[in-house]
Amino acid sequence: MLKIPTITRPVRHLRRYRYIFSVFARHGFGFALSQLPLEPSWLRELAQQPEPEPASLPVHFRQALEELGPTFVKLGQMLSTRPDLLPPSYIAELTKLQDRVQPVSWEDIRAVLVAELAAQPDAVFAHIDPTPIASASLAQVHSAELHTGEKVVVKIQRPNILPTIRTDLEIIQDLAKYANQHTTLGRIYNTEEIAEDFSDTLNNELDYYREGRNADKFRRNFADESFLHIPWVYWEHTTQRVMVLERIEGIKIDQVAALDAAGYDRGKIADRAAHMIIKEILEDGFFHADPHPGNLVVMEGGIIGVMDFGMVGYLSDADRLNLIRLYTVAVRMDAEGVVDELVHIQAAPPDVNRRGLIRDIERVLRYYNGLPLKEIRANEVINDIMPIAFEYHLQLPPNLWLLGKTLAIMEGVGLLLNPEFDIFEFSGPYVTRLLMKSLIPKRRWVESTFRRALAWNDLFEEIPRAGRLLLDRFEKGAPIRVTFERDTLDRLDALITRLALSIIITGMIIGMAFIIPTAAGGALFIQISVGLGFALSVALGLYVLISIIRKP
Repeated sequence: MLKIPTITRPVRHLRRYRYIFSVFARHGFGFALSQLPLEPSWLRELAQQPEPEPASLPVHFRQALEELGPTFVKLGQMLSTRPDLLPPSYIAELTKLQDRVQPVSWEDIRAVLVAELAAQPDAVFAHIDPTPIASASLAQVHSAELHTGEKVVVKIQRPNILPTIRTDLEIIQDLAKYANQHTTLGRIYNTEEIAEDFSDTLNNELDYYREGRNADKFRRNFADESFLHIPWVYWEHTTQRVMVLERIEGIKIDQVAALDAAGYDRGKIADRAAHMIIKEILEDGFFHADPHPGNLVVMEGGIIGVMDFGMVGYLSDADRLNLIRLYTVAVRMDAEGVVDELVHIQAAPPDVNRRGLIRDIERVLRYYNGLPLKEIRANEVINDIMPIAFEYHLQLPPNLWLLGKTLAIMEGVGLLLNPEFDIFEFSGPYVTRLLMKSLIPKRRWVESTFRRALAWNDLFEEIPRAGRLLLDRFEKGAPIRVTFERDTLDRLDALITRLALSIIITGMIIGMAFIIPTAAGGALFIQISVGLGFALSVALGLYVLISIIRKP
């Protein structure tokens, strides 16, 4: 597992630093180097290189990343899902990043196999094709056959890439730390956290044990769906750098002519692909984050085979409910409600320019107002949102941006197969079920109440010990300073208010319980007043109880 260090050591990788900076300078980004502490003369010279036409900078940025190798190609792919970090022109260009490189020689790949499997290839495989069927920046794939007759594919990590990736990740963290401390971008976004997230993502892609577990989890999630096939992992031949998978064969899902020639119903295939992705997102909270056509094949019988589980996304229950709430207020054309939801999920800073953000969101909502859902394209909506996200520094969690990219890819596949494809039609039943789950969260309420009861129990056990220590300090005359942040004070104030209200309501209910028998023989007016008072006390008690349970 690669790990980005927490201490910056730029001298340690001076040669790689020089190469990275020279590539960016040659592509017209010398002006960006002026933001760095320009001590070495060579760095000052790079910063003075001429800047190309602004319109061509996104193209040069993509080319520079491709030239710098696998770490930066992966960085560009991650940035292509973050319209909050880069202008739309850069995002559009980064989506063109090619992760196809010249294959490594069979001799070098064979050496990796021998080292990882601790055996010669012919001891494991009856046959393995030396010519790869795919070659990317991190790995290449070869077809093979086991001695037991199963046809498989073997994914093999490219040799000698780990030292370069380790160095690049350290450099990226160094630059992210500097940006955090010395640039406006770093003050707006937590660039160190972004670098850590990127490091974790890349580490996960380099760990084939994790990718295999992802495949197994998808297979379990779709165990009841006959239209989908997830290849089996041959764990006995899988290591951290080599993965052996069942070989699935069929027609790539975007080869429309071949699908028609084979007699497949393209509309049904589009429906199945949509069912897959909507179930992943709204029901499972675990989705394939790279469902491009190369990873989807149509097998015999119209079954969709899915490949490549290195990049996945996760959505918690809270994430999915937040998305539905955003969708609900957007459908109501409530721009102010959209901004409130963005602030609630901390996607927009509390000091955001609300008036400007509401105005721009209203403009987008008006454009789509009155259009049937089937005429609204998710990709177009995302493209309209990107400039707003960048201008107002909207910071949705990375998985939500990744989700947007995934939906856009799947919608493109669906429209290619069926021009009448409507992704919103398929999401409807899942949205309804998820809303019902949130409105009737019986099990969650019980679990939440039990968890809070345990927390209060722990608190009551700690109070005597903490109180004794506090009194000891008072007796010894030791100074005691207690400081709270504003958010902590607000939470404490709310807690005390709720506790006081609970005590008052409890007293009212108990008092009314004593009064009711006495009032039973009194005048009708007294009986009604006491009854209403008791009902009001119970209603207030229920309100406080529900607010405690529903408090996130």
